[in-house]
Amino acid sequence: MLRSLFLTAGLLSWAGCRKETAPAKPEPRPYAQATYTQPEATDGQPPIRFTDVSKEAGLVFVHQTGAFGKKWMPETMGSGGGFLDYDRDGHCDIFLVNGRDWPGHERPGPSATLKLFRNRGEGTFEDVTAAMGLDVTCYGMGCTFGDYDADGDLDIYVTAVGDNLLFRNDGTRFTERAREAGVLGHDPTPGSPPSWSTSATWLDADGDGRLDLFLANYVKWTPETDLFTTLDGKHKSYATPQQYEGQSCRLYQNVDGIRFEDVTSRAGVHNEAGKSLGVLADDFNDDGRPDLFVANDTQPNFLYVNNGDGTFTDVATEAGCAYDDAGRARAGMGVDAADVNNDGVPSIVIGNFSGEPLSLYTRIRPSLFQDVAGNARLSRATLPSLTFGVLFADFDLDGFQDLAIANGHIEPEINAVLKEITFAQRPQLFRNQGRAVFVDATDSAGPPFAEPVVGRGLACADYDDDGDVDLLLTVNGGPAKLLRNDTRRASRAAAEPSQGGASQHQGRWIKLRLVGADNNTHAIGASVVAVAGDLTQRRTIRAASSYLSQSDDTLVFGLGNRAQIDKLSVRWADGSTSESGPLPAGKLHVVNQRR
Repeated sequence: MLRSLFLTAGLLSWAGCRKETAPAKPEPRPYAQATYTQPEATDGQPPIRFTDVSKEAGLVFVHQTGAFGKKWMPETMGSGGGFLDYDRDGHCDIFLVNGRDWPGHERPGPSATLKLFRNRGEGTFEDVTAAMGLDVTCYGMGCTFGDYDADGDLDIYVTAVGDNLLFRNDGTRFTERAREAGVLGHDPTPGSPPSWSTSATWLDADGDGRLDLFLANYVKWTPETDLFTTLDGKHKSYATPQQYEGQSCRLYQNVDGIRFEDVTSRAGVHNEAGKSLGVLADDFNDDGRPDLFVANDTQPNFLYVNNGDGTFTDVATEAGCAYDDAGRARAGMGVDAADVNNDGVPSIVIGNFSGEPLSLYTRIRPSLFQDVAGNARLSRATLPSLTFGVLFADFDLDGFQDLAIANGHIEPEINAVLKEITFAQRPQLFRNQGRAVFVDATDSAGPPFAEPVVGRGLACADYDDDGDVDLLLTVNGGPAKLLRNDTRRASRAAAEPSQGGASQHQGRWIKLRLVGADNNTHAIGASVVAVAGDLTQRRTIRAASSYLSQSDDTLVFGLGNRAQIDKLSVRWADGSTSESGPLPAGKLHVVNQRR
């Protein structure tokens, strides 16, 4: 991940390791000269604004890195979190992944644990971690939520350095079942080191109706194999991934809702060159089957196309999304996807390292993507940032999905080497103006976007049930932040629909919750098309995305000044379809596959 920056600076050296040999690549394109951003053009719209309400909402959490001076690589990479309705009361709860002290270096006091906060339904949360059996200590990285046992409630999978964890939701408590279920995350080859798993996601990979599990693994690192790296030739710095061998992603097939089978090799997704950090499941070629996109760190990305028989084929190179347009593999972290122009064409955004702007791979032909970040005006503003979490959501409810990103470096001392780069960095917000063009709205987005943090994960949900999309931002070694969307509160032009505001940017909305049939109770993989007058929006029900994180699976559609969705079409994960409508704005609508 530090490849491009440290080699440019000419300051990286290390001892006791062998550098990977790679074929010669052309010089990278000078992004900062080729593209530009523009000041935000509001065009009568109120600014998108957020308020940090963590303290008043009762979200008390500080991420533990376990750092004790040795600068072990995992310390700077975590961690994630997300929104889920674990108790099925209709309100979004919050789950946060934590690290821990390293063995032999424990600090006095209680150990850091995972955290679960229950939404009371009036804008505040209560810590129910111990009561729900989640006061577990691990060196955690990310999480994903899905109903793998098909009993109607969401279970939790946690990725970690070492054994991963699977918490089965038993209603009154969670029970850890990873070993019994066969999803610890390790390479089963005898003699293989423990896994370092990062992102993971649920999907029905083989079309049998049950949720399978795909997880990304990073590199073969242990405290015993930790390598000395340095920026200044004297002091240790956090290591780069190319100094370590990669670990293959793993795919676990759900056998019976109780146990899983490791089908990594048989399914065609075994590849130890990946060094994977972000993963996203979506139907990128419109054939009704979930594909997988994997963002890799200093290695080519993967685009695994689902063959329909339980196997996948990596087509990233021929599809144009493995490398940048100069033929170089970037240092990719988080990943998300959206139909940014409401024209039915998917775009994949990837957060990259400092000196490498965001990637925005947009499908220009049925099997070909092109990086259009420059044309979308996302390059210059993101060039200095080290971006982890990336998230599409319609924050101003105008019917077009905006983009939020979480930034933060991995080396606390980077500013001593490169004066223009800092460890803590501001998150950024880009407003979608339509026509696949974004403007930088960071400066007007409120105090949370003015404060530099060491950002990692991003997730979204309407936690306060007011119709707009709020944010959860995780911070490496710092407090998690709950950011309330106050866009409509900020201006009379954004009056509630019931007040009869005449602005074309009134911010009307519809929330949609899908209930799947049989084993896929939360309808993961379902594709939704919502038509409201001249506006057509497409969304997919997904599990995890961004970086180590997962958003709520309730969809929020912004409608601008439109009073309803005229027609809603759903293609369910099993291929069946349904239609409904009209659906009036300002309400939550539940669509059940069985009806």
